[in-house]
Amino acid sequence: MRYYIQIFLAALLATGCSKDEKVNPSGDDSVKSTLSIQFDNIAGERNLQLGTGVYTNALGEQFKVDLLKYYITNIKVKNVQGVEYTVPKDSSYFLVSEADAASQFVKVRVPEGEYASLTFILGVDSLSSVMDVSKRTGVLDPSGGMDEGMYWEWNMGYIFFKMEGTSDLAPADPSGRRKFRYHIGGFGGYSAPTINNIKSVTIDLTKAGVAKVRAGREANVHLMVDILKMFNGATNVSIAKYPTVMFSDFSTKIAANYAQMFYHDHTEN
Repeated sequence: MRYYIQIFLAALLATGCSKDEKVNPSGDDSVKSTLSIQFDNIAGERNLQLGTGVYTNALGEQFKVDLLKYYITNIKVKNVQGVEYTVPKDSSYFLVSEADAASQFVKVRVPEGEYASLTFILGVDSLSSVMDVSKRTGVLDPSGGMDEGMYWEWNMGYIFFKMEGTSDLAPADPSGRRKFRYHIGGFGGYSAPTINNIKSVTIDLTKAGVAKVRAGREANVHLMVDILKMFNGATNVSIAKYPTVMFSDFSTKIAANYAQMFYHDHTEN
């Protein structure tokens, strides 16, 4: 009789434990699948359109955007149990460009599981900014970065965020175009402290759908990136007053603004 009771209890325990209760159904965190993160650039409630869309900032200044690029690096995810996974650094550097639709889908390999939050750096971390050039490959290749216009050779550093466009409020250049330029970088300095505009961004995925990473199925976290937040924030940025901002103290205020550009719209599992 005791033998049958033991079998009954074992069967009860087996049916009472769902594989969904595990972080990884296989029980092996070495089993990885693809997590896609989509960076959908918008301006307020409108899709960002390079060269044609006309937008208005909080100060009532109208402008068009001709170029938008930014680095997304050092990606981490945290599962619903609170366990964090850091994507290996050599697989965690991406350059998002509004002109390149494919670049707006950042894909990383993470252990199978359900993820409640996502963290990344907008910019390039200080260690990667100063490591040997031979180790900086792909989008971090300084020569490639200069081709992309995302590396200051004179300052030996990456431009984390670049937005350029036109506005009637900007001064006319020699060609007669009224251009604004925001080239924001600064990793804190190598031999002496300098501007540090590295921004860590954490996205809560629980309100609009956790990411369920499974074998054979690519979860896509759809993030909206509102470029108006670069102008409108703790500091309202005036194109008339600041048509060009690069390596200056005011760049820290722009960086504080653009760290708020990201929000989670939905997840496709």
